[in-house]
Amino acid sequence: MQFRQQALSKVQSPEELDLPVRYARPQGLLVLAVSLVAMAAASAWAVTGSVASTLRAPGILTHGQGSYVLQSPVTGQVTGVLAEEGERLGAGAPVLKVRTERGDRAVRALAAGRVTTLHARIGTVVTTGAYVAALERVAGTGDPLLAMLYVPADRAATVPVGAPVDLTVQSVPTQRYGTLRGHVQAVGRAAQTRQKIAGFLGDKELAGQFTKDGPPVAVLVRLDKSPGTESGYAWSADGGPPFTPDSMTLATGAVHLAEQRPIDWLLP
Repeated sequence: MQFRQQALSKVQSPEELDLPVRYARPQGLLVLAVSLVAMAAASAWAVTGSVASTLRAPGILTHGQGSYVLQSPVTGQVTGVLAEEGERLGAGAPVLKVRTERGDRAVRALAAGRVTTLHARIGTVVTTGAYVAALERVAGTGDPLLAMLYVPADRAATVPVGAPVDLTVQSVPTQRYGTLRGHVQAVGRAAQTRQKIAGFLGDKELAGQFTKDGPPVAVLVRLDKSPGTESGYAWSADGGPPFTPDSMTLATGAVHLAEQRPIDWLLP
């Protein structure tokens, strides 16, 4: 009862009744107004704004027809190397001369192509079935250059056909000549094993490099052409390099994915 009487007497005190009621300080109203404006701006940006993202993936320049590994059909010692790396050969052209127990035999190209790697040298002893060279299948000198990117399987679904791609080519100084321009032409339907990639590239080491984080999905990139450049392709810097990059040159692709509205991240 004592506390109740004290409370009643305090409420009935003329001094308390004369004091005005203060709802909020001016500083609090300013903070509230700024917060409401920021929330409104963020909501408008989430609905009308867009965010662009980029997917980076390793790859290689190629003519798109794949490569094959040339195996020795005989056992013996290599006495002559009849081709050079980078040289274009026709089907049946001699690549090596091997001395066997029955005389000299020529190891010939199975199909027309460009020699990318020579594993055998003069004096090397080869056995039947040994890898002696790798050739990239090329139909003619006018075959266009393409890029093959190997995208992680869990990100391949985000790559749309037609997406622009910037390629950093290993043999081209980026700061001086810029990046090679292209667009996605096709996206593989399934992840590729190391054996399949090795069969396409004709190189087990490259296949291991592209599959070190798991089987990737192959993404084919068509390079943008530009008649006004020495290479014949479009570059981010004017003119680009004074040469055309060779096929089987490593590159890194930056795929520009479709823009998304921030609100789409919150919607199911």
